[in-house]
Amino acid sequence: MKRLLLLILLLPFFASAQNKPLMAEGTTPDLYIIHIAAPKENYYSIGRLYNVSPKEIAPFNKMELEKGFGIGQVIKIPLTAGNFLQSGAAAKDEALIPVYHTVADKEGLYRISVNHNKVPVATLRQWNKITDDVVSNGTNLIIGYLKVKKALSPLATNSVTPPATPKEETPKDANPPVIGDHPLPPVKAPTKAPVVITPKTDPPKPVKENQTQSEIVKGTGDNFNGGVFKSLYQTNNVVSENGTAGVFKSTSGWEDGKYYCLHNAARPGTIVKVTNAATGKTIYAKVLDNIPDIKQNTGLIIRISNAAADILGAGENKFDCSLSYSK
Repeated sequence: MKRLLLLILLLPFFASAQNKPLMAEGTTPDLYIIHIAAPKENYYSIGRLYNVSPKEIAPFNKMELEKGFGIGQVIKIPLTAGNFLQSGAAAKDEALIPVYHTVADKEGLYRISVNHNKVPVATLRQWNKITDDVVSNGTNLIIGYLKVKKALSPLATNSVTPPATPKEETPKDANPPVIGDHPLPPVKAPTKAPVVITPKTDPPKPVKENQTQSEIVKGTGDNFNGGVFKSLYQTNNVVSENGTAGVFKSTSGWEDGKYYCLHNAARPGTIVKVTNAATGKTIYAKVLDNIPDIKQNTGLIIRISNAAADILGAGENKFDCSLSYSK
């Protein structure tokens, strides 16, 4: 009798729990969602609900398939290639249910991308109808879709049609390479600006071995007057710092004037004014993420893209600098 009463009291909780948004837990490659075991459920019924094999659920939870589980037990449902869509489209017999990540403090789209199977940043923007890399703390951000069978899973009643993903899902600054386990903007070989040759002009000179990328693109970086983010620089509640800057390689900035940086105090999207103490030159860089906590970054207050460092006259070496940004 007591057991029956307990089940009656718990049923509304289980019903509401299954109607809540699906929230992703963990990080690449062990992403999962939480399920609270309801009365009469087993590995097979839960497997049908989330479109995943019972033989995957049990070991993922370090449990034995033969022993089952108790009512109210927390079950981790693995998000795998079979039931989790981050590219492509669902099959005709499948429905898609959004899976969300709650944005943490100082967490930008680049970090969210890396932590969730490197889903392209351009795709995250499209799914969530946002245009910038800055997302407010506490925002529920779609990072993928649970694929379930329409005929087998009650979750199919909550299905949606995702916005079409961009034709070019991986722009040159969308999925940064990694130093250790941390993302940085991508590395790409230098490119030359188009050169128009007329019969009366000499052919272009070959690129010298030690020629800088700004020289290769004919000094276009110098024409941006500190970079295109200068106009977004805020002057209220300004914080100033002095210290050592490092450099990372990036394709951005050379021909578009978009300079980026990594910084531990400023939020992603903040514009930081960076001045080289030796040359007095200044650029304005947008914060992508925190500085990776690895040995080679010890003592650095900022890392800037190599295009920005070139304009500052710093090359690719560490240099003394002063910073200012709005807190």
